[in-house]
Amino acid sequence: MSISRRRFLAATPALPLLVAGCTNYGISSRVMLFPPEIPFYVTDNEAIEAMLSGAGVGPEDNVCDLGCGDGRIIIAAAYRYGARGFGVDIDPQRISEARYYADKGGVAARTRFDVADIFATDVSGASVVTLYLSVAFNRRLRPALWKQLKPGSRVVSNKFDMGPEFPPERSVKVGDHSVHFWTVRAT
Repeated sequence: MSISRRRFLAATPALPLLVAGCTNYGISSRVMLFPPEIPFYVTDNEAIEAMLSGAGVGPEDNVCDLGCGDGRIIIAAAYRYGARGFGVDIDPQRISEARYYADKGGVAARTRFDVADIFATDVSGASVVTLYLSVAFNRRLRPALWKQLKPGSRVVSNKFDMGPEFPPERSVKVGDHSVHFWTVRAT
C-alpha cells in the first residue's frame, strides 16, 4: 500500500514538510531485497505521539524504527523530541520517501534511513526501538532485540504485542488499538 504525499502531509501536520517529487532520493534502484511480508500502513500522529512520549524519548536517545516505511516515526523523534534516529525498510521507495521527508523537515543530519532486512539489522546502538509489524514478527525479533539492546532500552510496538508468553509491561489505548511498551532488563 502506498501513501500519497498529500495524505502524508495531512497525517503529519506538525512536521514542516514540503510537497515535491522524491523519486530516487538517494536510492538508485527500485528493486526490493525481497517482497514485503508486512504491507505499509501509516502510523497516525496520535499513535506516534503515544509511542514516543510513552517511551520517554528525549534528545539523548537514538531511536530505531524497524520497518520504518516513510520514516514518520524517526522524523517525529528528531523533530519533536530532538532525538537521533535510524530506520530500515526493505522497500527502496519508502526509504527514498523517508530521506526526502527528513531532508525537507530539517532533520536529515540527525536521521539515517537504509534499505535493509529488519532481522539482519544491528540495533545495539538504539535506546528505543519502535515497531509496527505483526505479533509473529515481534515474536521473531524479540530474542535479538533483548540480546542486542542495553538494559534500560525501551521497545514500543504500535498495535501488536509479542504474544502471551511475553506480555507488555504496559499498554495505552490509542484510537481503536493499543501501543505496547517493554523495557530491557539486565539478566
